[in-house]
Amino acid sequence: MRCVMTLSRFIEALLFSAQKPLSIREVATAIRGAEDELSPNEFSRVREAEVAAALEQLKIDYVEQQRAFQLVEKAEGWQLATDTQYAQWVRQLFPAAKPARLSAPALETLAIIAYRQPITRSDVEAVRGVNIDGVLQTLMERGLVKIAGRAEIPGRPLLYETTQFFLDHFGLRNLEELPNVEELRTRHLPKAGAVVPTSRDDAGSLGPSASAKASGDKPARATTPQGRGD
Repeated sequence: MRCVMTLSRFIEALLFSAQKPLSIREVATAIRGAEDELSPNEFSRVREAEVAAALEQLKIDYVEQQRAFQLVEKAEGWQLATDTQYAQWVRQLFPAAKPARLSAPALETLAIIAYRQPITRSDVEAVRGVNIDGVLQTLMERGLVKIAGRAEIPGRPLLYETTQFFLDHFGLRNLEELPNVEELRTRHLPKAGAVVPTSRDDAGSLGPSASAKASGDKPARATTPQGRGD
């Protein structure tokens, strides 16, 4: 137990200093790689299983001690975060205006990409029935979406997927934590070629797709991930 608690202190120092969530592998690598001639590294052979156990112990310790911060797992890593009950006081340290919230069209586009990634711009437009050039650019500038490669189809269009920051932003450990993920991943959605975008997102509203107008059906919509809207 003494060994685990000492290891926990090292991990605590790493988490306190890190600017992003750290995975168990990153923590173990950092601890094993620590070299100091004056202080031998007694954890040079630490295993990831030991790191995982120490993280769980730290998490329990903070809860039992009713600390003002927590150890949370998100974005496929671990991070120290202030307990939400102290938010109104901590907020006083950051008086700057909040970033502009994502518009409804941007959130809907982000949801489609999140559930059906990797996906081409044309396929997203087929679902939404509008041109998404401006919205897609906004999502990429915010660091929520990135280019994932090219599709193996004629023209080889770019593929888009969500980023690690997307997971962190919405408090998700991985994509499997998206609401109704299995249902929405298997749901039939329009594909490029079947729908021609008929309007733009500039007005901030969703226009029905051309195929929906012809058939009388409502255009398919994706569920927005739960989380902060900014």
